[in-house]
Amino acid sequence: MPVAEDRSAPPRERRLSLWRDGLGTGAAAHEHRLLSAARPALPVLNWLGQFARPLMKVPRLGWITADPHTARTLLNDPEHLTLLSEGGVGHLWAQILGDWVYDLFDGPGHHDLRTRSRELFTEKTSATFVARAWGPRLAAARASFEAGDELDLADLSRVLVGQMVVQLLGLPVDDSLGDDAYREIFATGEELASIALGTTSDTTLPPEKIAVARGIVERLTGHIGEVFPTAHPDTIIGRCREIGLTVQETQGLSTLLMVAGTETAASAMARTAALLVDTGEQHRLLAMPQHREDAVREALRVTSPAPLIGRSVLADVQVAGRTLKAGERVMVLTWTANNLAGPYRIDRPYLPQNRQLWFGAGRHLCLGGPLARAELGAIVDLLLGDGRPFQIVSRRYGRKVLIPAYASLVVRKSEAA
Repeated sequence: MPVAEDRSAPPRERRLSLWRDGLGTGAAAHEHRLLSAARPALPVLNWLGQFARPLMKVPRLGWITADPHTARTLLNDPEHLTLLSEGGVGHLWAQILGDWVYDLFDGPGHHDLRTRSRELFTEKTSATFVARAWGPRLAAARASFEAGDELDLADLSRVLVGQMVVQLLGLPVDDSLGDDAYREIFATGEELASIALGTTSDTTLPPEKIAVARGIVERLTGHIGEVFPTAHPDTIIGRCREIGLTVQETQGLSTLLMVAGTETAASAMARTAALLVDTGEQHRLLAMPQHREDAVREALRVTSPAPLIGRSVLADVQVAGRTLKAGERVMVLTWTANNLAGPYRIDRPYLPQNRQLWFGAGRHLCLGGPLARAELGAIVDLLLGDGRPFQIVSRRYGRKVLIPAYASLVVRKSEAA
């Protein structure tokens, strides 16, 4: 059944609704359990976040916020906040990729890199990437699904993401292995992303983790130097060369794509399917197909696959009436900030305060946003393209993973519309 949005409740009651709904039934309950299975501390942190509007200081974690306006203020202030010091993802990856990260991630070279790479993913190029990487596999899955076979969408999403990585990075793959080859590539990206597990309160990595991560990066990007001069422009490597990026910059971007675009994409695909069923919104979407793009945007808002964004304070700054001191940490609770707007609804009006906050904000807004939307749109078409609803047969939550996701989500077409 859909989760009702009680606008008549007092403000304090509305603040507590996310936590209460998570203990009940329906879409909110499944999202709550999925977050708990991934990282048990996440639901507690999200609950605290409901009171962090505009800001709240938490021992060991630093400042947290779940207020969209405050979040945007923080993420748009590179003069006072950075992701290169303790608490930021740049600090984490500099230890793995090298000191050049300090220039390109948030330093003097960042603006130049963003300017040159902003055309990597447009709505047009993203649609092309999806068609080329997924076309045959999606067609096969759709034919089987519409014929009445069960489909594990969580598994398919991992295969599809692996195929996208091959398409984007031009990775060599053994086609004789079939889907297993792409599952292995996804697992490699997942292994790299898992290096960040346990860094919520400390982004300094031990030497053994750094060594493991560097080995994974070499497996994923070691081929780039060799193929860089001749890579086809349809691959990210070729496009990076065409727009003037160096081999080192291309390797760095490729690594980030693996980390930022593998687990998050697979997570959003299966969770979108679950939302469509658990809220009953699939029936409204079938009746109002003009809301397809809105349904995709809403799915990204509600799932917010990257639930946290960290920064460190470079210099004392006043934000929302609070004084943030140099050296302190700030954490934007994106999942909470986005979900406080209400449950999943395909015709929800545009929310200017939340605009694309699931992709971050400011100079570090996710480059792959258009690709994520194209991928989710393709999944919605797979699920509902024949005009018939579907149902969930079984589900299993992923445990102890960086990005909350379904380990398995088996769906099939409903017998009756």
